[in-house]
Amino acid sequence: MYGWIWRHLPGPLAVRIGTAVVLVAGVVALLMFVVFPWLEPLLPFNEVTTQ
Repeated sequence: MYGWIWRHLPGPLAVRIGTAVVLVAGVVALLMFVVFPWLEPLLPFNEVTTQ
């Protein structure tokens, strides 16, 4: 998959690296601000019990 993305990025090496960094930052931002907050109430980590 990563090879396919790399082959389809336009431009020389410097432009490809910059585009790849922007894509990775966008995916991380999407996960941190959209996916994880939506998923957090569904996870059982707040139900801590001790015996």
